[in-house]
Amino acid sequence: MSVAQGGYWKKILEINLSAGKISTLVPEEALYSDYLGGSGIAAKLLYDLTDEKTDPLGEENPLIYMTGPFTGTRVPTSGRHQITAKSPLTGIFGEGDAGGAWGAMLKKAGWDGIIITGKAQSPVYIVIENEHVRIEDAQKLWGRSTFDTEDAIRELHGKKTEVSCIGPAGERLTPVASIAQGGEDARMVGRCGLGAVMGSKKLKAIAVIGDKNVPIADPERFDRQQKAILPQIVENTKAMNLLGTAGGTVGAEKSGDLPIQNWRRGGWSEVEQIGGQRMADTILKKNYYCSSCPIGCGRHVEITEGAYAQVCGAGPEYETLGMMGGACLVSDLNAITYAADLCNRAGLDTIEAGSAIAMIMECYEQDLISLEELDGIDASWGSATALVELTRKLCDGEGVGKLLGLGVRGIAQKLGKGSEEYAIHVKGLALPAHDPRCFNSMAVGYATSNRGACHLQGASYFFEKTATMPELGYTQPQAKHEEKGKGKLNFHAQNIMAILDSLKMCKFALYGGVHLKEMREWIASVIGREISQEELLAIGERIYNLKRMYNVRCGITAKDDTLPERILKTPRKDEGTGEYLPSLHNMLKEYYQERGWDSNSIPSKETLLRLGLAQTELIP
Repeated sequence: MSVAQGGYWKKILEINLSAGKISTLVPEEALYSDYLGGSGIAAKLLYDLTDEKTDPLGEENPLIYMTGPFTGTRVPTSGRHQITAKSPLTGIFGEGDAGGAWGAMLKKAGWDGIIITGKAQSPVYIVIENEHVRIEDAQKLWGRSTFDTEDAIRELHGKKTEVSCIGPAGERLTPVASIAQGGEDARMVGRCGLGAVMGSKKLKAIAVIGDKNVPIADPERFDRQQKAILPQIVENTKAMNLLGTAGGTVGAEKSGDLPIQNWRRGGWSEVEQIGGQRMADTILKKNYYCSSCPIGCGRHVEITEGAYAQVCGAGPEYETLGMMGGACLVSDLNAITYAADLCNRAGLDTIEAGSAIAMIMECYEQDLISLEELDGIDASWGSATALVELTRKLCDGEGVGKLLGLGVRGIAQKLGKGSEEYAIHVKGLALPAHDPRCFNSMAVGYATSNRGACHLQGASYFFEKTATMPELGYTQPQAKHEEKGKGKLNFHAQNIMAILDSLKMCKFALYGGVHLKEMREWIASVIGREISQEELLAIGERIYNLKRMYNVRCGITAKDDTLPERILKTPRKDEGTGEYLPSLHNMLKEYYQERGWDSNSIPSKETLLRLGLAQTELIP
């Protein structure tokens, strides 16, 4: 049996729901040293356990929960965990992560992660109380909302229990279903349809309670680091504490970053009605802090009167405001908040929901879908009623809601009639609320993200706003329309984000002034591993290439590294953006060269050998 070291317990829980078998996996040391934790270890496990033939909703597709070495410690913003599986929405590599306290509690229970395979004969949930693990009947929980499920489980197992669960959308195997943590605080693993994977296993929830202290290799050194960096992070993220991610909504519209009318426009005069300041002035009640986080960007809101009076919990984040607000031209903050709350309860990705509704609104405008097909809902631009009623249909899985639940690519495939033009996605994943015609590095980032269009797998736009990384030469924000160097920027940014996702730190730590130096210092004090900058960056590069090879195995090539025609060929002529269109081809060429990938965007044999990915099955 391997012995725990700083940051790790060196054991992963294995649960086969078909056999009802519970066991412990003790991984080889190389899994931790080569992949760190979180996203990296989960990617390696998924690569080894599945292939291109694996059915995302089949028993053989594992649902992998992973923490990182920092999870459960006081490293700032480390209250996160990872969930990974082959995506039923995209058919390729799928992952998401969430904050809250669930990951920290799993770590305190003495586990680095969980691998769940098989399928229960009837609904079940898993209870983890330190080393004691059991599978319980969940028939009485099946069909209940994520909020109600957490309340019921806490009533049974105690108020300190942390719950990860699906809502009715995941039970119905809706392709855009999410996995919820934190009840009404709604810390969501939203992307890639992983809630459907959980539902396919008849697994309603995982309840965790633990009381162990996560081991720290050098507590005194760790404490010194905390005292030095915490005041800086708090000071640098004051605006995010005050207004949350919603505070960026008005500025995003002014710069041309906000998606407006399904990505057709860049300017919208009503944006201030849904911004963070409006939220603070009307429905905000208090901040929400994830475990070990000094920033507190979460919003707890309440609507106590009017048609949307049921809301009491998580307020909409920037992405939700962008997709349900700007993309749909809906300027009613309460309606957006209510629609998001419906999604949180049902267990649905609000980015996919807002994208699908914006697409349907445009299809309705273009007479590609009838009022009858919309169940009598007048899906006109800017209609708060349409937003709420279409969201309700999606959450209930009824009528047009079944179509919406397919995601924008699925809607286009089902609807046809030229609707593909209005399906704004990459590799089946809808674009989040950042426009590459504003921050042009996002063109490369979206095109090459391993899970499809994603602003966080590279987050290169951070470095076109305020973030810096002096160790790599980024001492000031990069010009947002300068194309030279943006391939290289994505190479660096994606590797850095792979590191953060594996250590399990929030990307917002970068805004707080956390750099590679601080990451290396925490690795030394928490894990007890002195690591050079070059070695750390190589780990990030290894993780990113492994995920890419997973997708290569699924048939992904350069032809898939592209953007919707609307983004590449439709100038918006609005303030902040003008007529600029990103030259994706030129930036991708630079990116492939930096990555050591060939012209078909497949990692070369030399690149794989250099990164220690020389297994026969990885060599193209």
